[in-house]
Amino acid sequence: MSKNLLIVSTSTIHGGKYLDYMEEDIKAFFNGCTEIVFIPYARPGGISHDEYTAIARKKFSELGINVKGVHEFANPVEAINNAQGVFTGGGNTFVLLNSLYENKLIDAIRQRVSNGMPYMGTSAGSNITGLTINTTNDMPIVYPPTFEALQLVPFNINPHYLDPDPNSKHMGETRETRIKEFHHFNTQPVVGLREGSWLHVQDNSITLKGEHTARIFRKGENPTEFSKTDDLSFLLA
Repeated sequence: MSKNLLIVSTSTIHGGKYLDYMEEDIKAFFNGCTEIVFIPYARPGGISHDEYTAIARKKFSELGINVKGVHEFANPVEAINNAQGVFTGGGNTFVLLNSLYENKLIDAIRQRVSNGMPYMGTSAGSNITGLTINTTNDMPIVYPPTFEALQLVPFNINPHYLDPDPNSKHMGETRETRIKEFHHFNTQPVVGLREGSWLHVQDNSITLKGEHTARIFRKGENPTEFSKTDDLSFLLA
């Protein structure tokens, strides 16, 4: 089996435009694909599937790739089975996962990815690549049948990872505190991906991309920082 994944923290960095900051990597990742299937189920801000697909379609057309929303197909499973590549956008992770189960797409995506189909996700679309969605930052506004996700990698993701601000007067829990709470009940590692960072998973290797380090949390251990020069392939063990 082979895998080719882009697990991206965010689609837009501060002051930038949609996916502009990683255009070259996206083109290289989807090299050879003339059309990809976009999964708009996460619906950021509650926008419609058509509105969300239009955003992705405009960006990818600039890269020479056609986009068709999975909701535009009569049979979503067939759409995934025939896709050259898949991109799942961000938004609400609970809504996204629930829709994937409703449309019976979990097994279809797993099978295609295991056979080498390129899969890219941003934010919620990255959350679902992990074992569960229990480390998402989103509100549980719907209740999927299970929190088990695509399980394309044997760890969890926390996109938009934020470091504590020593000057902040916010009294709520930090991301690190919430992940420690998660590890009180769960054992899998959690990768905190900062804005503008992403993981490229290719077969049995993982490379960190972007300008920032990633913070990796393991149960019973102090969190560790890793840079793009480090080999993160141990996370696949």
